[in-house]
Amino acid sequence: MNSNLSNRLARLPESETIAMSQRSRELQSKGVDIINLSVGEPDFPTPEHIKEAGKQAIDDNFTHYPPVPGIPELREAIAQKFKRDNNLDYQPSQIVVSTGGKQALSNAIYSLVDPGDEVIIPAPYWVSYPAMVQLAGGISVFIHANIEQDFKITPEQLEQAITPKTKVLLLNSPCNPSGSVYSQEELKGLARVLTKHPRVFVISDEIYEYINYEDKHYSLASFEEMKDRVIIVNGVSKGFAMTGWRLGYIAAPQWIASACSRLQGQYTSGTSTISQRAALAAINGPLDETLKMVDAFKRRRDLVLELAKDIPDLKINKPAGAFYLFPNISAFLGKSYNGKIIQNSKDLSFYLLEEGHVATVSGTAFGSDNCIRFSYASDDQSLVNAMKRIKESLAKLK
Repeated sequence: MNSNLSNRLARLPESETIAMSQRSRELQSKGVDIINLSVGEPDFPTPEHIKEAGKQAIDDNFTHYPPVPGIPELREAIAQKFKRDNNLDYQPSQIVVSTGGKQALSNAIYSLVDPGDEVIIPAPYWVSYPAMVQLAGGISVFIHANIEQDFKITPEQLEQAITPKTKVLLLNSPCNPSGSVYSQEELKGLARVLTKHPRVFVISDEIYEYINYEDKHYSLASFEEMKDRVIIVNGVSKGFAMTGWRLGYIAAPQWIASACSRLQGQYTSGTSTISQRAALAAINGPLDETLKMVDAFKRRRDLVLELAKDIPDLKINKPAGAFYLFPNISAFLGKSYNGKIIQNSKDLSFYLLEEGHVATVSGTAFGSDNCIRFSYASDDQSLVNAMKRIKESLAKLK
């Protein structure tokens, strides 16, 4: 690494998925048939009425600088969405639209976290959380939740993790990578703990809100005693198959929303006007296409679960949301094939790529080295073929 780089960047770890992606491309370039289950996005196109709104924005020359926190009609629509879907009251001024959910998360973290502040992150977690905290100068404190507890932390674990330096709890439900969803009662238990620690804020990543198979979506912000301390992060990427449009948003107490807008104004300014008009059509429009996607994801989940049950020693839970399976692979650690010992989940992911030609993601990237993640946002036949390859490859380990 070039010595002229800032210390901030020099200390920043590379994404765990880069080596996997690079090796997958190398094999594909040689003609190897790789089934890619590592991608975290819907495999459906953006619904037609949303695309038409984007095209219309171009035809209407809606192509000039937008207000930093978002165009007024979109912020109003998002506020109405929270009332309609979540029974939460926000003013448009409490909404900030950003270039993707990742920027929305970053805005919230950088607006709250000072060097030395502790941020509690339940593990497994989305890959970028610790890096975002690190860039803010904060200290990540991990609470590990295993498959036996459905990858969800308990109030007791949360209580034990809070210290005088704790500033933020970063919660994700439905969760990437586990697919776990916190119930209203489980969130109530966490809220009881947090009410005893009024200095602790919550950044609630709810980007998979609509991809929920078992129950209604609940947010910590729905508890009256918590609302003024919760920053909800959401967006249009997952629920509307709009990953490439790059639009996320927050709903937050006014002082935090104002801070995020001020911060965003200095390093990206407003989000694409075309994407904002498309997002307006998504949020105000019918959810028919979204519900069709969710039905397809649920059917695929059930398909993959049945196939996974037929793989000896693969321990699985039943994800209630998102579109990932996060099986525990501990039984395969220490085994080998052709002299190569599988020492960790990274080794197993590369083994499945090289031997089974299936791309997955190591659990190391998500803070759980005894698991791997694969997405079932793919067509049925690819999933059937992938699970067959995984089963055959794991059977070769001795």
